[in-house]
Order: sequence, then structure tokens, then C-alpha cells
Amino acid sequence: METLLAELRTAVGDSGVLTDADVTASYQRDMMPLAPHGSPLAVVFPLNTEQVQAVVRACASAQVPIVPRGAGSGLSGAANAIDGCVVLVTTKMDAIIEIDTDNRLAVVEPGVINLDLRGAVEKNGLFYPPDPSSYDWCTIGGNLSTNAGGLCCVKYGVTTDSVLGLEVVLADGEVLRTGRRTVKGVAGYDLTKLFIGSEGTLGVITKATLALKPLPQAPATLVAAFSSTATAGAAVSRIVREGLVPSLMEIMDRTSIEAVEQYLKTELGAGPGCAALLICQSDAGGEQARHELQKIEEICLEADLVYSTHDVNEGRDLLTARRAVLTALEVYGSWLTDDVCVPRTRIAELIQGCEDIAKEVGLKIAVVGHAGDGNMHPTIVYDPTDADQFARAQKAFDDILAVGLSLGGTVTGEHGIGKIKREWLAKEIGPVGLRVHREIKRALDPENLFNPGSMFSL
Repeated sequence: METLLAELRTAVGDSGVLTDADVTASYQRDMMPLAPHGSPLAVVFPLNTEQVQAVVRACASAQVPIVPRGAGSGLSGAANAIDGCVVLVTTKMDAIIEIDTDNRLAVVEPGVINLDLRGAVEKNGLFYPPDPSSYDWCTIGGNLSTNAGGLCCVKYGVTTDSVLGLEVVLADGEVLRTGRRTVKGVAGYDLTKLFIGSEGTLGVITKATLALKPLPQAPATLVAAFSSTATAGAAVSRIVREGLVPSLMEIMDRTSIEAVEQYLKTELGAGPGCAALLICQSDAGGEQARHELQKIEEICLEADLVYSTHDVNEGRDLLTARRAVLTALEVYGSWLTDDVCVPRTRIAELIQGCEDIAKEVGLKIAVVGHAGDGNMHPTIVYDPTDADQFARAQKAFDDILAVGLSLGGTVTGEHGIGKIKREWLAKEIGPVGLRVHREIKRALDPENLFNPGSMFSL
């Protein structure tokens, strides 16, 4: 191990290698409290692709596993260390290498913060759509590794829908370049999409070529308050059926609303009998946005309250309330957020299922999520110092996944599998799907160098 540490220091410099256990402890895990984690041998901070290659080759030679990591904002344990590994942190590879306004693309390193990229391209009249709730501190590399989503997925899709190509360091230290810079391209297997969402199990992403869109118009916002989740769910289904595609459509249940109002010390205008709040935005601009929100308002006939605004600041305040849900829930205790995606017609059933689970386990469960694509985030509030509550929170987490699958859904819409949902991946994709995953892993990483035990075991 001393030989390996010496090689790592040669590769990235003395300051780029951390071994003090008190310091490396902060790189052991992401934001998912249930996922197992270990203690790394070292944490390294490469500055460029060549340094990543050197680190990979040194670890491969010493047969020491590598766990790639971004900012640590993940919610599945995908970047959690295992005992004796090297955690490879890409946050110092943070250059926006190119913004090509004519071809509407950007080339970036993995350590670029999502919000910083959005701000940089906005100055050029362009827009990078993926917007995870942690967009002010999560990195593009982490977004790529987990195929992150966000609030605007209903119109713009998840991360993979904005990626043209990648540069990846493979397990033998070689550099693979995938994809293209053109609008179209179908040469060979789609290796770009293979690496997106692979959670660092197939290679280390060192560059990405990202597709940009014209900067949308300032959004207009609509809020509808419903006295039952069933009527809110019916409204969502009809909005989809009518072919309306708002740039954002979020839902908050009663528990989420109450937590946010208490946290922000303000009323959202939902009223005491509100069971669900629907927030929609249109970034089409002008008459088209007015028409879109008017059609949505007509659909929300059974709402107790419908309010729309074209004031950008007012709309931003409403979105601030939505983004503050997880932080707001801390007024009740620690939180554990789940991630399931169901057909949009079954959102109300999922929320009802979560209410039933909350009663069964005796814990508070708030449901908030992306109604436009059916991706819900039931969040369990519990006391982590109470062993009984912790066990009940774990049970609730698994029960929610079971309900999601039973409704024809998936166990993750955007957070990934990581080290917390491995058995659920196997249940969802079945034995043949799992076999194909393992064969791909063995083909690209025969020595199981990258993030072993994440997503599935060999």
C-alpha cells in the first residue's frame, strides 16, 4: 500500500492525496443514510484526464478498487466508499472547456457545478435543461453517473437527453471517446448512453459534450390546491392526455405543504383543507404560455383554488417553496427520501399507498415529486438515534418501493440504484437483465476495479 500511495502522489501531487482518517471520513458516503459504506485507503483529486489515467493504472496494478465521486449529493450510496478503496474525486476537474453557440453545445469537465454551467451558457442565450434539486452544488459528472433528473424533466428529459458524447477512462487506463458533436449520428453501439447512469461501475467520465437549447422565455406559473389527492391525480392525467407539456409540473402533499409553511414562516395560499398542491410552469412565452396555463386552469376545475402569475419573482418564490421541502422536513426530524416512478395515471394511488405505510409504521411520510413524469419522492421522517424508528424507516423505504413496482413503476426515476437498491434492481429487471448487466461489467472491467458492489454484485 505504501508503494501505491507513492504512485498516487506522483500522479496527482502530494496535496492531491488525502490519507488522514479524520479527513477521508467526510468522503465515505453520500446523502443516503441507509446505504452501507467503508473506510477508504486514500482520497485523490486528479486535475486532468492524464492524472485520472495514472491513478487508474496504479490502482489496477495494486488490485485496489476505485470509487469515483463527485460532490457527494447522491441519494443512493452510489459513491460510497468500500474498505481499502481509493475514492477518486473529480471536483477539481471543473473547467468549462468550450461553449459553441453556433452548434449549441458545450464541452465540460465532470467537476463543473450544474448551476455554474447553466449560468455560463445563459450568458450566450443558451440553456442546459437538467436541473436536479441540488443543482446549486451537484456536479455534471455526478449527474452523468446517476442519469440525474430534476424539475424540468417533463419537457426536457433527464441528463442523458442532453448528452452528445463522453470521454471515459477505462479499467486498463485507456481513454474511450464516445458519441459525436453532430445533431445526428448512429454509428455503432450507443456507448454514450451505456456509461450514463452506470454509477462509476464501468469507467471514470473525464469530459462531456452536452447539447444546449435556446434560452426559454421567463416562466409563467400556476398553482392549484386540491382537497384530495385523487382529484389532483386526475388533473395530472388529463393534462397529459390533452397533450399539454408544461416546462414543470410538481406536486406536494399535505405533509410537505405544512412543513414548508412552517419552515419558511409563510403561507402558500393552499388553505387548511389542502391535500395536494400542483405547481405548473410554462416557459413558452407570450400568448403560447398564456394559452397553456389557461388550458391547465380549465382542467383543474375541481381544485379549491387556482392561481396563476406571469411575475417571474413570484413564480421563483413558489419554486423556492417546492425546492425547500427536504430542508423543511428537518423541522420534524431527520429525513430519508425515496425515489420511485409510476405511470402518471397512478400518482394518486402511490400517495395513498404512502399514507397507508405511514400509518402502519407510525412515522411521518411526506410525498413530493415530479407529477409531469410520475417520479415521486416519498420522504420518511424519523429519529436516527432511535433504533426502533430507524428499523421502521427502513421498512417504510422498502414498502414504498414495493408499492411503486406493484403500480407498474420503477424503483428509481433519477437517484439511481447505488448500494441501497441492489436487490430491487434484480427484482425489477429479472435474471436475464441482471445477467446482461454482469456480462457488460465483466467485458469492460474484468477485474472489478470500478465501484465494486454498486448496483449489483458479480
